[in-house]
Amino acid sequence: MTYDFDLFVIGAGSGGIATARRAAEYGARVGIAENDRLGGTCVNRGCVPKKLMVYASRFPNFFEEARGYGWSEVKSALNWEAMITAVNKEVDRLNKIYQRMLDNSKVEVFRSHARFIDPHTIEVGDKTVTADKVLIAVGGKPFLPNILGIEHAITSNEMFHLKEQPKRIVIIGGGYIGCEFACIMNGLGTEVTQVIRGDKILRGFDDDLRTEIQAGMVHHGIRLLNNSRLIAIEKSPEGVVVSVGTGDSAETVISDVVSLAAVGRKPNIQNLGLENTGVQLHDGAIVVDQYSQTAEANIYAVGDCTDTIQLTPVAINEGRAFADTVFGGKSRVMSYDNVPSAIFTTPEAATVGLTEAEAREQYGEAVKVFYTRFRPMYYTLAGKEEKTMMKLLVDGNTDKVIGAHMVGDHASEIIQGVAIALKAGATKADFDSTVGIHPTAAEEFVTLRFPRS
Repeated sequence: MTYDFDLFVIGAGSGGIATARRAAEYGARVGIAENDRLGGTCVNRGCVPKKLMVYASRFPNFFEEARGYGWSEVKSALNWEAMITAVNKEVDRLNKIYQRMLDNSKVEVFRSHARFIDPHTIEVGDKTVTADKVLIAVGGKPFLPNILGIEHAITSNEMFHLKEQPKRIVIIGGGYIGCEFACIMNGLGTEVTQVIRGDKILRGFDDDLRTEIQAGMVHHGIRLLNNSRLIAIEKSPEGVVVSVGTGDSAETVISDVVSLAAVGRKPNIQNLGLENTGVQLHDGAIVVDQYSQTAEANIYAVGDCTDTIQLTPVAINEGRAFADTVFGGKSRVMSYDNVPSAIFTTPEAATVGLTEAEAREQYGEAVKVFYTRFRPMYYTLAGKEEKTMMKLLVDGNTDKVIGAHMVGDHASEIIQGVAIALKAGATKADFDSTVGIHPTAAEEFVTLRFPRS
């Protein structure tokens, strides 16, 4: 049978676009459908605008710290509208770049919702197209819990489009998105209350990393209500009233905005017509094998609509591995070992490899923990007690480094380099024999001598 396309991609986020372009490089006829802006969550409602707001939130600290180095006092005020306008202008610029890249790759773009009629036939707006292979790359969307007054809350999507800076905000949830927004808004001068269900933020991350970030956030003025649950949200003349339960008691917090920034995300697979295919789901996510292939042989899926690591670079790598395998004749699979990630809180954190709990589960008493906590040189003249934490986990039987964690300035930039070492199988002896760059914080990773008892 002759098809309109060799590959049709549903979803033009980071994973979908990367896959489409890679397949086109191999000579495939490629179409891609997107009913929203190009670039997906990362570019439009995630990584990019969030990181720009992180930068904006840190200038007050820079102004204050400069005085310790002899600079005169800086009195400056945030123009919220100017900041939001600049952030979204950059997002617009990136959208145009993505369109240009797809055009240069000769990928045909359909700006409509796509839905399966059968495994090879897709309805795109008022058109119908056929394809030999189909890739689903529709990403995820914020999850909204069934709570009284939920309509009075916003999600992380709307955080980038607030017309005015809220004086008070309540952020629900202790995941990395919620923690990042709590720090952003706190740095920008908003009074922040964060409500989390557990004792600590960032469940699933290394425990020392969680402790350090949480202490830093509280130190910087974020009010944290832990071991708490959201009961209800309602409008009042004073603002948005949030009822929070803690144990057997309850309290109310009044804010201008309530953000459900960290209560989770789920695959954005509604109305895709998957029932007209053999694609299978598990807990709402598309089930795929190591080659990103679904139960329907010609249909594949990558990114946040599947149950893998929900990170933009992972979706991109999954998609390119699929394109290399199916269209490039170079069979390969995505490796999920030692995938680094960052948390753009203040203080910043980054991690690669196993947490201490995971390491002890796998290696038992053989695990050696190398740990340091110190005040970086930068803060000595600034007169601040900011701390950096670094941690290496080592398998004592092989001397192999199996985890690295950092909290502190430039953690993401530093851990990116450390991740290469872990991916290459570096040992603690390799770290020890590496000459440090002095004076830096990063050199501490190659000067850790004694394991923590």
